[in-house]
Amino acid sequence: MRQMTEMAWLSESEMAAWRSFIETQADLVNALEADLAETGLTLGDYQVLVFLSEATDHRLRMCDLADQLQLSPSGLTRRLDGLVRDGLVERVPSEVDRRVMLAALTHRGWTRLGDAAPAHLSSVRRRIIDHLTDDELTTMATVFGKLRRALDE
Repeated sequence: MRQMTEMAWLSESEMAAWRSFIETQADLVNALEADLAETGLTLGDYQVLVFLSEATDHRLRMCDLADQLQLSPSGLTRRLDGLVRDGLVERVPSEVDRRVMLAALTHRGWTRLGDAAPAHLSSVRRRIIDHLTDDELTTMATVFGKLRRALDE
């Protein structure tokens, strides 16, 4: 990692990498979002359902779900309100500690996730996977994994 003692402008290759990222990421997310819209879910909704589907007993403490989604408690409340209203997720008190609330995937939520997954996976393949070689996918995972760890520090 480079130490900056004075303003260091981006090199040509650094600028190309930065510009390709910044000029693509919003359009890519918007395209994935639009492709998922036909299922009645947003990417944020889909991500909640995925995290809950992967959790033990399909439940997570609200604070843990907020951390995974990188949302504030109020942001998580807003995200869950529509999912709860649609019967896809429910808020339930913890059986271990009644002060703790859990977000729980309902049967309806599990079904909606299963129904939405083919459209979402098709979109991810069409928008990302099909354009990259195996080596590029490995590099992509390495790069974003490294950036994720840096953000978490």
